[in-house]
Amino acid sequence: MEAEETRESGVAADPAPDPAADPAADPISLRGATATLGGRPVLRGIDLTVRRGEVVALLGANGSGKSTAVRSIVGQVPLSGGELALFGIPHRRFRDWARIGYVPQRTTAASGVPATVREVVSAGRLARRRFGPPRKADRAAVQRALELVGMADRARDPVSALSGGQHQRVLIARALAGEPELLIMDEPMAGVDLTSQEILAGTLREQVAHGSTVLLVLHELGPLEPLIDRAVVLRDGCVVHDGPPPKAVGQHALPGHDHVHPHAAPDAEPIRTGLLT
Repeated sequence: MEAEETRESGVAADPAPDPAADPAADPISLRGATATLGGRPVLRGIDLTVRRGEVVALLGANGSGKSTAVRSIVGQVPLSGGELALFGIPHRRFRDWARIGYVPQRTTAASGVPATVREVVSAGRLARRRFGPPRKADRAAVQRALELVGMADRARDPVSALSGGQHQRVLIARALAGEPELLIMDEPMAGVDLTSQEILAGTLREQVAHGSTVLLVLHELGPLEPLIDRAVVLRDGCVVHDGPPPKAVGQHALPGHDHVHPHAAPDAEPIRTGLLT
């Protein structure tokens, strides 16, 4: 249970580096990965590599296996087959979770526990400081993360008073406070207002400029499109595209995404972009 909560919040013990680790190894190497949920195959032998400094978007229709893939990477869903290595270390031996920041899908920053924005973001430093009071470096990292997501002025506010977009910004700040080498985000733009989307895009731009590696699960590329180096598209638990982001058609188009504006006529035809349809 403790390990599960660790990966959910992006915090973990901070063990000594694995002496067998290759400093040039890919942050994520997934080969022939299979996984089942409720007896149903969800991943069907996928290969996924994320190289250092890359920003990779994992795309696909609902139910294609995107979230299961990233949850298997952070250890929340066990693989039934295949191989996974993180920074060149087999997953079963990987312990240095402080190198990975994880922003889960559709959750609240406080998880029902009364807390301020600063307290939630400070939790992201536990991987670095273990026990004891926060150090100067911890406080500086928390402040920087708050400023990056535009929430420094709300640091003392209870997270229960925040909007959905602000909740998401706090969760991202929590992951950033740990100063991870690899940032994994599961649909960070889902249900987020345009202002927060633009702030989050700027935050990722800053991280990428400093050499971070990023894996994003996305339903639409949106304002993040200029940051994406490579897109991996899943369909029915299989990789059907791995390369440059597919060209969008229309304002919200994305591979396999059918979008009808809420103000469109009831008989409006959805925009269809190909890869997943």
